[in-house]
Amino acid sequence: MNIAVFITLLQLCLTPTVSGEASTETDVTASPGDIALLPCYTGGNGAPSSATTWSKNGGEVVPGPRLSVLHDGSLNIRGVQPGDEGSYLCSATLPDNSSFQATVLLQVTRGPDNVSISIGGSITPLSNGTLLTSRGSTVSFNCSASSYPSQELTLAFSGASSSNDSLVSTSGASLAFRIESIQPGHQGVYSCRAHNNVSHQRVTDSKQLLVYYVPDRHPECMWTPAQDLSRVQFSCTWFGAYPSPKLRWGEEGDFQVTDSLTVTLNRSTLSEGQTVKCTAQHQLLSPGAEKSCLFTLKPPYPEGEPLAAALEDTSVTLTCSEKTSLPPANTTWRKGLQQDSIVAGNKYVVSEDGPELKLTILNISKDDEGVYFCRSENPLAVAELEVYLTVRKAASAYTGAVIGVFIAALIVGSTAVVAKTLYDSRHRICLGGGFGHVHDDGGDVLSLVDSDDEQIFQDTVPHLPPLTNGNHTTLVQIHRIPSSDQEDPETADTSPQQQEDTVQTQEPDELVTF
Repeated sequence: MNIAVFITLLQLCLTPTVSGEASTETDVTASPGDIALLPCYTGGNGAPSSATTWSKNGGEVVPGPRLSVLHDGSLNIRGVQPGDEGSYLCSATLPDNSSFQATVLLQVTRGPDNVSISIGGSITPLSNGTLLTSRGSTVSFNCSASSYPSQELTLAFSGASSSNDSLVSTSGASLAFRIESIQPGHQGVYSCRAHNNVSHQRVTDSKQLLVYYVPDRHPECMWTPAQDLSRVQFSCTWFGAYPSPKLRWGEEGDFQVTDSLTVTLNRSTLSEGQTVKCTAQHQLLSPGAEKSCLFTLKPPYPEGEPLAAALEDTSVTLTCSEKTSLPPANTTWRKGLQQDSIVAGNKYVVSEDGPELKLTILNISKDDEGVYFCRSENPLAVAELEVYLTVRKAASAYTGAVIGVFIAALIVGSTAVVAKTLYDSRHRICLGGGFGHVHDDGGDVLSLVDSDDEQIFQDTVPHLPPLTNGNHTTLVQIHRIPSSDQEDPETADTSPQQQEDTVQTQEPDELVTF
């Protein structure tokens, strides 16, 4: 018999017929230990007779403790075993004496079994089974399971920013995944999911991973002024840490697990130079290691000029500087011994320029004269700068000009009078007694040489050089004037020419310089 004919006959034998109708083929799956029910006839024309038989892979199925044929011809298998897997053929006789055959394929599936997820690297297990690592660490994941006849493995992640995201999948028995430099966003639940492709059973194993981290910066110390300036609220924050750190104000007291810690202190518990410190601890810090922030308290000390002056109907600005106080002081301007508050308006303008507080007084009058206080207060103390303002009446705008004109006129008039007097007396200035020979009642005469007489003295009187200040020099010769009735006998008989020569060769008695 050739092979083609044999195959055709085999198909005819395996194909059930009911009055010429084709039979159905059914797939049944079961896991080891389960009960499998293999149906025979489902046509609805009555149940098969007791002459129903079953065969498996060409061999007859003998009913026994685990195998039984039900009244409807179905084969019931209790406690399914892997060896029960195969192709079953049902042969039955219907009430109308027609024959019927049906094929049932039984698959015995296993799993998913031994589904497991493991997380390795810088991992620390907690008492509740949660795993933790620190930010920046390298973490590896492994997912494994066993299923028959086939399976699909998936590593999934569920976190704050995602839900059931598939990271990687495979059809093999295991898969691996790795995260370099893990970050807070990677914190969440990681799941290994196994799916049996035949039985469609799913099994999942999950683990929670926490990512701890410590902020790179130190805690921040801040203060908030209270409505009562003698009190202050200190706050310490260290956001960005996971889990929440432990914070404590001062050197005593217990640490509190919180991101922010606040304490309120009053003036009676504060002092100059006192250091206020906040200490922070975290699980990732080594034992005894701490981070902190602190500041040193300083009382206020306003500075400025204690005296100020202004003219009426003008403006003046008083300046006060507060640079040292910590916490920063509340600085205000006040007026008078009663320290009345100054309200900004048409009269007063209050402005701030960095640490400087300025008070500008407009349209000053005598009523504005007096003492002003720059008052600074912080939780430690109160300090004041006292400034006294003097207000003077404004002088006339023409007073200076009138005085200047008067002085200038006085100088010009005096100069003119002196010049005229000297000009009128330019030919003769009397310094002493008569001329010529000395007489008992005579004296010297000072004669200013002018006109034609000047030639007489030009050769005999030396000329002085001009003064260094540029003024002119006048040469004055003091000489004796001979009397007409008492001529010198020696010159009486002398000719005029000889007398002239004599006069020209004489040395001058005196020279007076003006």
